[in-house]
Amino acid sequence: MKKLFASTILAAALYALPGSAQAAECGQVTIAEMNWASAGVAAHVDKMILESGYGCKATLVTGDTMPTFTSMNEKGEPDIAPEMWVNSAREVLEKAVAEGRLLQLAPILSDGGVEGWWIPKFIADANPEIKTVQQALEHPELFPAPEDPSKAAIVNCPSGWSCQISTANLYKAFGAKEKGFELIDTGSAAGLDGSIASAFEKKIGWLGYYWAPTAILGKYEMVKLSFGVGHDKAEWDACTAVADCAAPKVNSYPVSDVYTVVTQKFAEKNPVAIDYLKTRKWDNHTVGKVLAWMDENQATNEEAAKHFLETYPELWTTWIAPDVAEKVKAGL
Repeated sequence: MKKLFASTILAAALYALPGSAQAAECGQVTIAEMNWASAGVAAHVDKMILESGYGCKATLVTGDTMPTFTSMNEKGEPDIAPEMWVNSAREVLEKAVAEGRLLQLAPILSDGGVEGWWIPKFIADANPEIKTVQQALEHPELFPAPEDPSKAAIVNCPSGWSCQISTANLYKAFGAKEKGFELIDTGSAAGLDGSIASAFEKKIGWLGYYWAPTAILGKYEMVKLSFGVGHDKAEWDACTAVADCAAPKVNSYPVSDVYTVVTQKFAEKNPVAIDYLKTRKWDNHTVGKVLAWMDENQATNEEAAKHFLETYPELWTTWIAPDVAEKVKAGL
């Protein structure tokens, strides 16, 4: 996953007539369509709203976190990165903002990118005393291993991902092995998803690593457990995220701030588009539902964006003025 940053404030002089389609002429816009689902859908939502609502001429360009950031910082293009997981570019983004090349606008994921250990909601509802990982580990009988139900299991992050290291260290920190739990490697993201689907189909317990927003959490109701402590960045950097750390401590995953980033040049030329982009945000639950629909219908990013606009007008119409919203609805 790509992660974390802090917010900046766009100069008030950039904003005129908030939300109004008459504030300025939009003109040409280039939008990064990142290569993961939530960001791809967001890019198409922006394209549809900017074109239908504001009369922009929007072009989508293929993107990924670091290549897109580098291009925006050095070349001033594309104009917009709708969903930038900015932790991987924290220092250089701060510098670019300070030097007036880039701007950080709305946190598009209002509750951030989330990682943690989860259990099915039906298990949480049946066992309301389980609120933390520590409490879950007191009930190995609720979380059977897929290959040997006589044993308990914690399901790890996919092989080769950085979260595989942190999950293994947290497994050790909790003393989960001594409590009767095995750490299960599903081998891939598809294997991890399959293990959750199987648990829900069989109505059996499941405990393991996952993240949001995702289609799986949009389709299956899961509850994220507390680790009982806050995020300790120093411990995380020194041990939790380090392979084979000798003495890991219990720690919480950081919440990843996910922002819309635009070029300063674009902001100065297109205040009406900036007015929309500084307001537009959605929560993980909504994104998860859209991604679940997308997965079930084998839909494209564009089709999922249209589904979102048709299904959640009570959300997106709060981002824009009523006259703009009517134009977007007409465009659908």
